[in-house]
Amino acid sequence: MLKRTNLPLVTLVLIGGALAAPKKVTGYGSLGVVDGKPGGSYTLVLGDSPQSLNYYGVIDNNLGLIAQQLFDGLVEFNYATYKIEPALAESWTVSPDGKVYTFKLRQGVKWSDGQPFTADDVVFTYKNIVMNPEARAGDAGNFKLDGKDVTISKVDASTVRFTLPRAAPAFLLQQRYFIMPKHKLLKFSQEGGAGPADINNAWPSNVKESEVVGTGPFKLSNYTPGQKVTLVKNPNYWKVDGKGTKLPYLGQLDFLIIRDPQAQVAQFLAGNVDQLNITGAQFPDLKSREVAGAPFKVVRSTALFGSPPFVAYNFDAKDPALAKVFSDARFRRAMQQAINRSRIIDTVYNGLASLPGHGVAPANKEWYANTTGQLGTFDLKAAAAALDALGLKDTNGDGVREISRGKPLEFDLTYATDSSVYPAIATILQNDFGKIGVKVNLKGILAKNLLSTGQSGNWEMILHAFGDQPDPELRRPIWQPGGALYYWHRSLMPAQDGGTPNLARMFPWERQIYDIFNEAATTTDHAKRKALYTRWQLLFAQNLPVTPIAKPENIGAISNKYGNYIYNLGVIPGYNPVPLIYQK
Repeated sequence: MLKRTNLPLVTLVLIGGALAAPKKVTGYGSLGVVDGKPGGSYTLVLGDSPQSLNYYGVIDNNLGLIAQQLFDGLVEFNYATYKIEPALAESWTVSPDGKVYTFKLRQGVKWSDGQPFTADDVVFTYKNIVMNPEARAGDAGNFKLDGKDVTISKVDASTVRFTLPRAAPAFLLQQRYFIMPKHKLLKFSQEGGAGPADINNAWPSNVKESEVVGTGPFKLSNYTPGQKVTLVKNPNYWKVDGKGTKLPYLGQLDFLIIRDPQAQVAQFLAGNVDQLNITGAQFPDLKSREVAGAPFKVVRSTALFGSPPFVAYNFDAKDPALAKVFSDARFRRAMQQAINRSRIIDTVYNGLASLPGHGVAPANKEWYANTTGQLGTFDLKAAAAALDALGLKDTNGDGVREISRGKPLEFDLTYATDSSVYPAIATILQNDFGKIGVKVNLKGILAKNLLSTGQSGNWEMILHAFGDQPDPELRRPIWQPGGALYYWHRSLMPAQDGGTPNLARMFPWERQIYDIFNEAATTTDHAKRKALYTRWQLLFAQNLPVTPIAKPENIGAISNKYGNYIYNLGVIPGYNPVPLIYQK
């Protein structure tokens, strides 16, 4: 059956030759988008230097902010509805049994160096990079279904076909992987004679700018680590506005590398940064300045995307006594009662956050199950009583509970010191936990190292966050036990990426969640998937693989010099849609 691609907000037109089919972007008037004018520059910030220019070679959020301006996927989100619509794939069909996806590629698209974009690039990207278990930021696990491989093949120069071992209802949502240029990366690939892990060595931070080639709105002009990344307009970009004007409007996009959140705000106020994503902690000052006549506006909205913070306890902590305590759901439920969410929301986020969901954002009406009642209330007396019932008592009167005689209930909390909210949250947790005899030592590291530290297993308690997505299947590597990012119980992970996890070590509730995700990944019945994911959220809330803290609103500040700024449900990674931004 053909998936309709003539969506009301997107019209495909033919310009510049019979084969060219740029995407005409119209219909976003409800979001305040108008036809802009070409020219100008726009400056954003990065929290740290990207470790590489190869999106799949490193797990790096800062690189992700840049990569989304350099590369495109087969499909993309509609800015207003967050439904999937055409991108590099102009249309697609799905076989009646849901196992065969055939993508017709957009004609006339060129790489930023002028080379034609073809099916060879798509097949190369998936086979050598995305499906490569050795690519650090690849996703090989998503291309094994029931232990069998998804295959991709070239039908002709403008058509590619994926054949699945079984139906997978979220498969289309997943095909937002950035497509990479075969003609530039072949020599780093297995197809080009290199080793599987050699793809990670492509495009290091000192790469020649002309080597980094994409189909996105911008191309790399200069990268000075520790200082700035400069992108310039890609003249070959394949989108136009309602009047046929080529996008992006902007001629240049600069990313200043500024680690300290206060310094980022200072640079914004000085006019050296044009747009800044901010937190509730930063909101009052900037909003008061806006009201007083400052030349910017502050925009806030409920978040669908965005990353709600959580705390996790290491089920496989190096200290076996701590590992045993952390692995007990009764301990995690007791400690949840010592988390003062209301205080954190009020004081850290200045009220610009709400109670979190369990793996699904409350704004996601399609999948969210209301588990608010499972969050409990802040009650130190009840938390202390629950710890007493577990035998974790202060037997020597020094104010610290003991796991066993002479061994205090004491552990480190790892958090990001360069976050605008984590230090305050960590301090609140430390103080409140201390009031019930649980000694927490704060261990600060840089935000860019949080995920790698979590995956290393070298931590005891961690304050971290993962972003929400429109469909729970897209967060499966995080929330399904044994998944690549389910790092609080690392001993469940399979010996090889895409293999079967260690089922024998799963707790019964983890096995239930594991089975739920497997079943939900195969059924095409929406009501059945909804019921399965509702059950998962309840199991999550009851057993707390991690303990969610809050769901922040999306807040952004934008200079009045620019138009077409959109930040409604929280676009990943937050600076999109830059191609529509224009300088007035």
